Amino acid sequence: MSTIVRNFGAAVRELREARTWSQEQLAEHAGLNRSYVGEIERGGAIASIVTVDKLARALGVPISSLLRSSFGGSAVSVVPASSAAPAPTLINVLKTPI
Repeated sequence: MSTIVRNFGAAVRELREARTWSQEQLAEHAGLNRSYVGEIERGGAIASIVTVDKLARALGVPISSLLRSSFGGSAVSVVPASSAAPAPTLINVLKTPI
């Protein structure tokens, strides 16, 4: 797979581990299958924009932070889930320049 796919998976794993969640817990929060979350984290699956949105919402981060880290941008900042602001909507993120 491409570097962007591997970097995206690494960003998802980093955020999941920072919350001390298992892949199964992230999958439950995101409404995804655990094995699919594992494939994404390993860079073995290309996530659709809908899946990226589900993961970002479950992790309490904006989609843009997952994508920036995938493109080699600044590191993902981790905010405890209890103090995280609601994730922005997909429409607002798409309107925001990266």
